[in-house]
Amino acid sequence: MKQVLLLCALIAIMCSCEQPRALSSTNPVNWEKRMVKTALPDSLETGSTFLSIYSQIHVRNENEFSTLTATVSLHNPNRIGDLFIDAAVYYDTKGAPIRTYFEKTIRIKPMETVQIIIDDKDDTGGTGANFVFDWQKLPKQNAPIFEAIMISTYGQQGISFVTVGKELK
Repeated sequence: MKQVLLLCALIAIMCSCEQPRALSSTNPVNWEKRMVKTALPDSLETGSTFLSIYSQIHVRNENEFSTLTATVSLHNPNRIGDLFIDAAVYYDTKGAPIRTYFEKTIRIKPMETVQIIIDDKDDTGGTGANFVFDWQKLPKQNAPIFEAIMISTYGQQGISFVTVGKELK
């Protein structure tokens, strides 16, 4: 009987230990299936959009932080016509690039949303991280919309907020 109890206790301890997990931000969506495999028309207009992201925020004082999960959404607001995203580069608070999410242009179908997740365990961006997206669209088409939703629970409190991208000149 003691051996059975000991075995049950060991199993319970092993199951309660949290296994290290890969950061979702370093294991992004399979971009390969979205990559454009043919030449794009020369008539496409180009642009860039800046989007602020917060992987951490200050709580109570300048030395205490809360980490956040960020859901970055890339929206195609057009009912007809694909949008093309050439680059999605994630920068830290000091402006150093952390990672690029895909190496080749990807396609976003009409009315489709593609997401990038910055895991709450990934605090490399810091309190002032951001993305820059380079994109292409057909003339007279709406530009892509970039938004981020940051969320966290801190103690018994939950916090969440949204940021919206700003097109760069």
